Amino acid sequence: MSLMEQIASGIEQVRIRKPIVHHITNYISINDCANVTLAIGASPIMANDPVEVEEVAAQSAALILNLGTPNTRMLESMLLAGKKANAMGIPVILDPVGVGFTQVRTRTVEQIALCIRLTAVRGNLAEIQRMTGVYAAMRGIDSLASADNAAETVRQAAQQMGCLVAATGPTDFVSDGRTVCRIDNGDAMMSRVTGTGCMTTSLVASCCAAMGASLSAVTAGVMFMGIAGEMACASLLPGEGTGSFRIRLVDAISILTADDVLRQGRCSVE
Repeated sequence: MSLMEQIASGIEQVRIRKPIVHHITNYISINDCANVTLAIGASPIMANDPVEVEEVAAQSAALILNLGTPNTRMLESMLLAGKKANAMGIPVILDPVGVGFTQVRTRTVEQIALCIRLTAVRGNLAEIQRMTGVYAAMRGIDSLASADNAAETVRQAAQQMGCLVAATGPTDFVSDGRTVCRIDNGDAMMSRVTGTGCMTTSLVASCCAAMGASLSAVTAGVMFMGIAGEMACASLLPGEGTGSFRIRLVDAISILTADDVLRQGRCSVE
């Protein structure tokens, strides 16, 4: 089976298995993350209280740790859930939102990386670089990092962190430390809707839960969002803008098929 066939097969695997994806995430995009998880065919749960996260994590097929709105209570929950997921062999996907932007975010990511075995990290290029100790320009939590040599940057990050790494942006790169998949799907309007990165992480976790933690699973989650962005933009009517696009994006995920992926997916190996 070719890489594209493996990626495309992920849609049916998610929809057949309907894995539970536990999100400990930010309150800005939490509803969109839940809806996009449902749209791809998985089952979201957004438990974040320290008294129940271990029990929820133990019954889930993947765990997302998202630092969009960090606080000390959330960090406690992330550490408890992450350790439980590690003990049970459940994939843990980190979304290091704004790491390097403030000391709190940086220290939180450092503690998570020290205490929890990560399966995958999904962030923008600046976040990925800053996680490896390399300075990268940011404006708030948005990346201003140069995409020059991005493929090698992501490959080295995966080697250093010992997990799968996805850097998303105008062009997406995913690596397991050896191979790098370059994905050329997506639409510029995605950057004008808050939470598309967080939603991508939800798709990555859904695919890892159903397909197993692998380069093809992480690439699938990233590609599905990119293709959905193209479909959503193409479906907009005259006079419709970013609000309509946000709705169409979830619609596109809900109707996405393996044939759509095989037809529209643009992925190369570097």
